[in-house]
Amino acid sequence: MGFLFPSFLWGLLAVSVPIAIHIFNFRRTKKVYFTNVAFLKAVETKTRSVRQVKHWLVLAARVLAIICLALAFAQPFLPAKNNFAVDRKGITSLYLDNSLSMESELNNKRYLDIATARLSELLGLFRNATSLQLVTNDFSAQEQGLYASEKLRDRLTTIGLSNTPRTFEQVYKRQENLMARHQHPGKNQLFWFSDFQKSTSGNLSGLKTDTTNQLFLVPVQAAAEKNVFVDSAWLNTPFIRELQNNILFVKVSNSGSEAARNVVLKLNLDNTQASTASVNVPANGSATAKFNFNLKGKGYKKGQITFDDFPVTFDNNYYFVLNASPLIRVLHIYGQKSTGNYIENVYANDSLFSLQSYSANNVDPGLIKKTDLVVLEGVTALSGSLPQDLQELIRNGGSITVIPPAAPNTESYNGFLARLGVNGLAATQNGDPAPVAFAAPDRNNPFFSDVFEESVRQELNLNLPSASPVWSWANAGQMVLALRNGQTYLNQVTSGTGKLYLFAAPLNPEYGNIAQHAIFVPIMYKIAASSVRAQRTSFKFDENPISLNVEKAQPNTVYKLRRNKTEVIPVQRIAGNQLLLEIPQGDQLGEGLDAGYFELLKDNKVEQIIALNHNNAESKLQYYSPDELRTIFAGQKNIQVFDRIDDDAFSTAFQQQNMGTNLWKYFLYAALFFLLVEIALIRFLK
Repeated sequence: MGFLFPSFLWGLLAVSVPIAIHIFNFRRTKKVYFTNVAFLKAVETKTRSVRQVKHWLVLAARVLAIICLALAFAQPFLPAKNNFAVDRKGITSLYLDNSLSMESELNNKRYLDIATARLSELLGLFRNATSLQLVTNDFSAQEQGLYASEKLRDRLTTIGLSNTPRTFEQVYKRQENLMARHQHPGKNQLFWFSDFQKSTSGNLSGLKTDTTNQLFLVPVQAAAEKNVFVDSAWLNTPFIRELQNNILFVKVSNSGSEAARNVVLKLNLDNTQASTASVNVPANGSATAKFNFNLKGKGYKKGQITFDDFPVTFDNNYYFVLNASPLIRVLHIYGQKSTGNYIENVYANDSLFSLQSYSANNVDPGLIKKTDLVVLEGVTALSGSLPQDLQELIRNGGSITVIPPAAPNTESYNGFLARLGVNGLAATQNGDPAPVAFAAPDRNNPFFSDVFEESVRQELNLNLPSASPVWSWANAGQMVLALRNGQTYLNQVTSGTGKLYLFAAPLNPEYGNIAQHAIFVPIMYKIAASSVRAQRTSFKFDENPISLNVEKAQPNTVYKLRRNKTEVIPVQRIAGNQLLLEIPQGDQLGEGLDAGYFELLKDNKVEQIIALNHNNAESKLQYYSPDELRTIFAGQKNIQVFDRIDDDAFSTAFQQQNMGTNLWKYFLYAALFFLLVEIALIRFLK
């Protein structure tokens, strides 16, 4: 038998008080005179033995009552069955998993409610302890202190679902750091009440715990369920235009072992339903839904994908933002300018494009970094920092169109183009230009997906232009246009995230008539459209940092994020025209941010609107079973895994196995019993 508070055993010294009272009778005698003294002596002789027995019984009752009361305060207990039992003197750190996956249900009860109920029962076993700690996924400031069990029970009623998932490595470090702040005698014990979701648990096999502490894993007996969630969404083209047909693709995944059939997805734009689609999602697989929609008006459009999927509902909404009719920035750098000003005529007459035209000798290198498409026309040789600036543009996702001069310096271009994937560049013009007719374009080429009308697609003989190439190169990338002699006229080469478009001839009439042909304008429009960096329709909270394109960014400018009335100043830095933001987590805010739309503010003016969604790892509902957890932690004897948290007898079983049997109640009852015996002896034993 052990004692939780052995210092109370000093209370046993209190038994000396009734003993002293009974040994030294402090009652003063009083003389009473009677006429027949002989009769009184006979009575005294007859009752003295009875009185002596009564006094000893009362003394024994008082002594036993004091002993039982002192032992009750010392809280005796029988040792636990396990060798690594709970140390009642150490710190008890309790972790309650309140991540979104705990919204799932078992027997019509949320996992979070089941875990909370069992945790409350466990706190009942520590009712007299004052070194208790409760940790949740919020990692809030109120978790840093040590509290009594009743204080933590009150807090349990206020805990809701958290948007921030935590790995168990993060949880363990959090508990260790908080316990290290409090110097406490005895070994510590840690508890994890969780569904032990595989996608968010982290590397459990690599988790090493302090062997001096005991860790108890209390899993909710969760079962893998069918759960549908949106994985991602993207546009068919890099940009969208108003009053035209646009296509949005949405990838839908299913994390369960049961197929989801006829899942109806709704596309809402600015709170108005714009389109619907139905998909069948196989078990542990995914499917892609296609939405056709039109937009009215320019600017940012708030999009949302919604669907019904029970019982897991926290991931039934996916948010994204579309920027309707963005401005495509075109920089025209010329050396030998074409006589017809064809590039200016194409891009200057449409409000979709922002065109700037400079001579190669006067262009500002800073303009190249801020553009989407550079049209290099008639530049004989690349000199200075121009090749490096163009390569940097390609690396950042921009595009370059090269239209050669009549007599290009192939040596100058060879090094530049080789780094972009084009080799074997050589001059081909030795005499007067001899234009060759174009071969029919491949109408199945994605480049021409929306260039030809359907009626034109069916025609076999088209009136095509001709051209006289001034250089040639080895086949690279994707051929867009070719001549009938097989030579490539227009090549599209992907380099990193950017694109290179290489023409074989100048636009002057003596080298061909493509610039005067009807096909020229849609081709140049297509090149510009493909040069726009693909829109990021949404971001994830844990995608730190997120990168946003901003205009005229100043180093000391402070950007804010605002959702409804909540404003946040994230950690930020500016690199060129890129704004890098680190979205704060739940412990940095006091509470997590909900998914939705956020306004990017600069000087209290809205610069952009972005959509933030939670990581879909929470939507993958596969869990570790108790047997799997035992296998993972088989080499760590200080870790104990429990079964059946949904069993009402959980706290009783835990107490018997790890805390022993408390005896203080029985000693308290015994103290009350001996007090009643004392009262009965005094009252009824005459």
